[in-house]
Amino acid sequence: MQYHVDIDQLLARITTNPNIMLGKPTIRGTRLTVEHILKAIGRGLTLEQLKDDFPFLEPEDIQACIMDATQLVENERVYALPN
Repeated sequence: MQYHVDIDQLLARITTNPNIMLGKPTIRGTRLTVEHILKAIGRGLTLEQLKDDFPFLEPEDIQACIMDATQLVENERVYALPN
């Protein structure tokens, strides 16, 4: 099974504004941070539970949060420190 996702379209759901939530990435048009969503998923909340708390959330918003975090980790550089 092959999936095609328009990454740019997904990531357009994530915005950053220094005047909103101290510049942390948020779901566009909200004050809901990517960090908040990822922590909730990490603690075991389901999409249904998230939608109960945030009825405006769409499945693509969750997908965008995961993709945003994936790109951050993907671009991370790790350097060995000398002993």
